[in-house]
Amino acid sequence: MPDEKSVGELVSKYKKELEQKLGQRESVEARPITTKEYQEFKKEFMPTRLNLFEKACNFSEKLIKLKPDAKTEPILQEAIGICHLNVTPAGTTSFAYLFPVLFALLGVFGTIAVPFITGGQISTFFITFFVVGGLVLIFPLTKLPEFLANSWRMKASNQMVLCIFYVVTYMRHTSNLERAINFASDHLTPPLSLDMKKIIWDVETEKFESVKESLDHYLQTWKKWNMEFIESFHLVEASLFEGNEKNRLTTLDKALTVILEETYEKMLHFAQNLKSPITMIHMLGIILPILGLVILPLVVSFMENVEWYHLAMLYNIILPVSVYYLIKKTLSTRPTGYGETDITEENPELKKYHNVIIKMGGSEIKINPLIISIIVGALFLSIAFFPIVLHYAHSDPLWDIALVEDSKRGTILKTISSSTPTEELAMIKFDFLGYRTARKDPNKIKGPYGIGAAIASLGIPVGIGIAVGLYYKLRSKNIIDIRERAKQLEDEFASALFQLGNRLGDGIPAEIAFGKVAAVMEGTSSGTFFQAVEVNIRRLGMGIEQAIFDPKAGAILQFPSKTIDSAMKILIDSSKKGPLIASQALVNVSVYIKEIHKVDERLKDLMADISSDINSQINFLTPTISGIVIGITSMITTIIGKLGIQLTKIQQTAGAGAGTGGAGAGLVDLFGDGIPTYYFQIIVGLYVVQIIYILTIMSNGIENGADTVSEEYLIGKNLTRSVGLYVVISLIVILTFNLIAANILQAA
Repeated sequence: MPDEKSVGELVSKYKKELEQKLGQRESVEARPITTKEYQEFKKEFMPTRLNLFEKACNFSEKLIKLKPDAKTEPILQEAIGICHLNVTPAGTTSFAYLFPVLFALLGVFGTIAVPFITGGQISTFFITFFVVGGLVLIFPLTKLPEFLANSWRMKASNQMVLCIFYVVTYMRHTSNLERAINFASDHLTPPLSLDMKKIIWDVETEKFESVKESLDHYLQTWKKWNMEFIESFHLVEASLFEGNEKNRLTTLDKALTVILEETYEKMLHFAQNLKSPITMIHMLGIILPILGLVILPLVVSFMENVEWYHLAMLYNIILPVSVYYLIKKTLSTRPTGYGETDITEENPELKKYHNVIIKMGGSEIKINPLIISIIVGALFLSIAFFPIVLHYAHSDPLWDIALVEDSKRGTILKTISSSTPTEELAMIKFDFLGYRTARKDPNKIKGPYGIGAAIASLGIPVGIGIAVGLYYKLRSKNIIDIRERAKQLEDEFASALFQLGNRLGDGIPAEIAFGKVAAVMEGTSSGTFFQAVEVNIRRLGMGIEQAIFDPKAGAILQFPSKTIDSAMKILIDSSKKGPLIASQALVNVSVYIKEIHKVDERLKDLMADISSDINSQINFLTPTISGIVIGITSMITTIIGKLGIQLTKIQQTAGAGAGTGGAGAGLVDLFGDGIPTYYFQIIVGLYVVQIIYILTIMSNGIENGADTVSEEYLIGKNLTRSVGLYVVISLIVILTFNLIAANILQAA
């Protein structure tokens, strides 16, 4: 027997001879081998944001190359590999430091340049904000590749159960790993389909010698996160070496059982560990901000130099970003699940259903939801900005229309101007704009404080929240309806497949079996599907494959489901080996579908309580409490404003030298101008829109994983419903509390 050394020398000798005969072999191997198909596939399915991130990192690396430390570099490289990014760890590190520096410099420059041009004062608040914000940004940006890898893993893990299902289902009737992985990649959606194709392409480009070697290398990337996925694939590989057919099938069944059982166990631990992070998010995102909103009107009324944009920075930038970061961090710990996919990625022809479709006769009119949303948003935003436009359009900065209490004529509608005496200003019950001179600086005009402006400001949350909600709802509604019909078919499909398998096992030809099963299941979605197949066979003379998959008349067009699609392809492939094998294949597929459905229902059961709590915050608590706070704020601002005017009237009446006048002057100086309800409501309204959007992402992520279609639909539904509730409650409370305040002040 020759030893390994002599064999190696012999192989090396013949390699050199082959290289000499074949020409410049070394130069060919020196170049990295890529495939055009892989690059095109990657370009088509890689998210746009990742392509932009690639460009930003590569550009930053050219400007200034910063290498990460030796400990961080392999972590970044692993994350980059998971996301299939064409960047280097040095590029991501350069971007993580360069972008915050540019953000800080541009922010500080703008803060200094704008007052210099307009003649205003430089705000130290904004300078501090941009500098601190730039420094804070460095930390999350250095972790951004890991964050993207977690998002990729979360979306991929949603498809892992299906991946094992497709591989096992195919290998039951054809024991070929390469073809099974190809079959899975055809029926999965990105990103896992990209990973599966990459496994095959790595073999084709000679990076690995076999599919098993390429697969084992890929599975190492999931070692830290999804051991059940690795175990299942190892069982699939083990089935290839089983000599006994029964043992081979048992091993394949075990592969699917392992991932289903481990998925449930991991999700159970995830549900148990969610209580603490959700409590923190609830406190940080809802309770503490709303408690702050109750106190803030009083605080700012007695504090100088606090402007509305200071609160906007806190409530509309810092808090939402913090809550979003916490939510994404929490969702990144979600284990492998069984979630839905975007059917438009599976079937690009369905993308037309992202539009609003109006059928007129035999034609269809497609309207982009974006157009409807822009029209709705523009309409309500124009209402919201009307008080500002009206103020600047009038030559008199204090011009207004108000309801004034007249001693002779009662409540009358009257025009207010700069020349209106203080005695008449004190008799105002309600004003539309409510602009007034600042107490500390008579040359400065502040506002609008009026109830009319406060009501008009509700157009901001409506114009943004309802418009965004309508866009997402209209964009996803048709797709959700199609998917729900397909899902209904999937729920029934297991028993339908079982019946079809039994018919085939009885020796009935597939062409006739479809008709018999359709008759038994008449009135159900499965019956409709099988009937469509039977009609295509009987009336149009199609074969089974054409009857199901014909691009124009195929039955699958009415039910775009990858599960159904894969089951029918299994039927066609296995039927080539005989009716008994086809029968057994369908029976096994039906069993697998039932098992997956059972685990899916158990997972939803686990998440039911958590999802219910989050949905109650989204649909009721947040909009209701925020609406009440706006009403209270409006009342407090009105009372403080009217008290200031009345104290000024007392001061003027008593005379500057009298004792009462001195006391009045002291009380007038005690009050600040406060923040107009107009701006305060805009800040709170936008925060309600933001927090509902973010909490919906969390609710969907916990329950459905990375399901973008469901996420868009829920965002649309929750935004339109919750923002509508917030606006109605705010309007009612503002009117009620201001009426109470006006009566109290009038009586005083």
